[in-house]
Amino acid sequence: MVRLKEGKILLYLLWWQDKVRFLLTTLKIFYILDPTLAPLLEPKENDTPQVVAAARKKRKEDELICKGHILNALSDRLYDLYTNTNSVREIWEALENKYKAEEEDTKKFLISQYIDFKFFDEKPLLPQIHELQVIVNKLKVLKIELPEAFQVGAIVAKLPSSWKGYRKRILHKSEDYSLEEIQKHLRIEEESRSRDKNGGRVQWWD
Repeated sequence: MVRLKEGKILLYLLWWQDKVRFLLTTLKIFYILDPTLAPLLEPKENDTPQVVAAARKKRKEDELICKGHILNALSDRLYDLYTNTNSVREIWEALENKYKAEEEDTKKFLISQYIDFKFFDEKPLLPQIHELQVIVNKLKVLKIELPEAFQVGAIVAKLPSSWKGYRKRILHKSEDYSLEEIQKHLRIEEESRSRDKNGGRVQWWD
């Protein structure tokens, strides 16, 4: 498994789980991971030895293939950790529990990152807004969706102190802005400030 920075592991896991689940489902062996899967019972009176042997052989082969695909999708460290675990269901449940805990940590990390995010005068504004939207998209992957009106309000609230007058004008207006509209207004305002600062010459940012 690719090693990612803290707070980003789960985003990879979501892709990893979907990939492995899809593969096992395609191979018709995902049933092996069903916690309600009953063990093979003693043969019934009408079962022939061949039928019993075939059923047991298939279950054993499916468990082996399922375990192999799960282990092969792991990092070397996790592979070494789980390779001697006999039960494939135990491996899957251990991984799910591990990442459920990381899911909560990731959510807290991204929410904190969004709340603490600040815009600075020293950098062009729109690229900073794009960085903020990247966090929003990551939260969306984790099924945390921020309403557009909330995002617009957060962008306005995070404007640098030099934008205090502009922020007040926006807040006192009765109309609601979409994300696209607020970014358009901010771009125009930033270009106007750049012209004023440079004596009528527009400062083109890289």
